[in-house]
Amino acid sequence: MKVSPAKENILRKIRQALSHSTPIPFPQSEGNNSVFQPAKQELEVEFAEQFTKLKGKFIFCVNSREMAEQLNALANHNDWKNLYCIEDKLKSVLQQNNFSNFSAPNLNDCDVGITTCELLVARTGSIVLSAAQQSGRTVSVYAPIHICIAYTNQLVYDIKDGLQLLKEKYQSNLPSLITFATGPSRTADIEKTLVVGVHGPKEVYVFLVDEQS
Repeated sequence: MKVSPAKENILRKIRQALSHSTPIPFPQSEGNNSVFQPAKQELEVEFAEQFTKLKGKFIFCVNSREMAEQLNALANHNDWKNLYCIEDKLKSVLQQNNFSNFSAPNLNDCDVGITTCELLVARTGSIVLSAAQQSGRTVSVYAPIHICIAYTNQLVYDIKDGLQLLKEKYQSNLPSLITFATGPSRTADIEKTLVVGVHGPKEVYVFLVDEQS
């Protein structure tokens, strides 16, 4: 098939252009670098600041014993009668430290749901939960109040850091659901007024324990 001179001229120009790459005019806009700057303070402090800005309630504990004591004091102060925890390892840790107030027989009857998490994201103040956890995502969604027990070695700075750790942890068997929960549930659908605690917990606590998980 004979190519017309005009078409051959266009093809020649295209070949020339492809053989001499043009520098990207704005290289920083191509996603080569993170939009967000590296952390400038300890991850514990960064998470606490961001989490409390979102109406989360943060409690730092030096060890599991203090965590159990703080949890017991909080339950007594708020007159919580029906606490629910389905995670065997977490229940064992709490019971070893003299907390065994798990009186709710099931999730439907509880005032408070207690879970662990996969990770904490410091930059956004987010709790990372997955379907691979014994409690899954259900407890943190349906309990009126969610208490998350986390450890300092579970802190990461950014979401991408968390996703990378989950890939390394689960390899080719990633959980079917990975959730980033950022503060209590909220909606602005009701006459554009922000309402907290509509489609999930009205209060979220994070107990950050200065130990290895």
